[in-house]
Amino acid sequence: MTLSIERDGMKVTWKQVAAWRMRRQYMEPRAEHGARQIVSRLAGVQAQVWSSAEAAVALRQSTPDRDSVNRDIADGALMKTWAMRQTLHLLPPSEAGAYLSLMASAGSWLKPSWQRASGVSPDQIDALTDEVGAILEGGAVLTRDELVTRLVADQRFAGMEERLRSGWGSVLKPLAWRGVLCHGPNRGNKITFTSPASVFGSDWKRIPDADEAAPAVISAYLGAYGPATPDAFDRWLTLNSTSKPRLRRWFAEMDDVLTEVDVEGRTTVMLKEHADELADIPPCTGVRLLGGFDQYLLGPGTKDDALLPAEHRSAVSRAAGWISPIVVRDGVVAGVWEIDGEEAVVAPFPGSDPLPEGELENEAAHVARASGLSRLSVRVK
Repeated sequence: MTLSIERDGMKVTWKQVAAWRMRRQYMEPRAEHGARQIVSRLAGVQAQVWSSAEAAVALRQSTPDRDSVNRDIADGALMKTWAMRQTLHLLPPSEAGAYLSLMASAGSWLKPSWQRASGVSPDQIDALTDEVGAILEGGAVLTRDELVTRLVADQRFAGMEERLRSGWGSVLKPLAWRGVLCHGPNRGNKITFTSPASVFGSDWKRIPDADEAAPAVISAYLGAYGPATPDAFDRWLTLNSTSKPRLRRWFAEMDDVLTEVDVEGRTTVMLKEHADELADIPPCTGVRLLGGFDQYLLGPGTKDDALLPAEHRSAVSRAAGWISPIVVRDGVVAGVWEIDGEEAVVAPFPGSDPLPEGELENEAAHVARASGLSRLSVRVK
């Protein structure tokens, strides 16, 4: 994708990029912030697996607070909703509208392939949007069963019951992107839905037009995962479903705040305000243990071989979309790990240099604090 972005001849290495991203993402140094600020800096945290979302925040805190996410959810400082890549994410309510707008602008439910798979038409999505908005208005909090029971009592939706009850939520996702619903507090082991406007009040902003929302989301993304290409941004956002002319225009219209960066031959862009910091940062060293589905990897994407060597991708990106906990060494994914009882079992990638034992032990101690465990010893496979 060709862009008209200021060229200033800036060239950096991937090790510098990794060091800058780690600093921006509160990995080096770690932060003394709560969940909301960390989630905001990371441009959202994936929450398909709740424990992974908790770990993503706690492992970035200098003193891990494993209740930070749950407390901010309960206090209304964070919301849980379907967002990037059609997966559940945590977002600050005041920022969520911009992300949801760009998801809606991709119009997945308007595509014939989606309609064939779901059996639901765009007109039905419009009708569902209106009806669910009316049901949840005023702050109602309903389980999926309660919501679907209300909907299928209306003959317009009676034939959609099975699809509405699906745990994948495919038919409900467009409603989330339109700001009609988000996840509410769990009721036992059942999820609930509620209205963002009713729950978050003045902290919830309207869903802006996509062209208005794009600069905020692109800036947030580049502020955590830059320098990057427009295609990398769209892969993170919609799995490359955004209209390419629209994507090019969004970036081109930000020409005054973006600058081009050559990263070992890859042409990327970043925010001008961060260029000096990147140029001056020394390459990173050291080891970090990060949880499954961590944003450090999901931001650039598992197919970015500068971060995750292609030959080791299958060890991280597993069947059914599972993303393993990762070992990061000198800014690059160098292995995977898991907790087994009171052990952190580390599996470095074949052929890699031995991991420093002392650093692994320090990381395991930090993981233990973040996980509420008394201790974790390290075993290297």
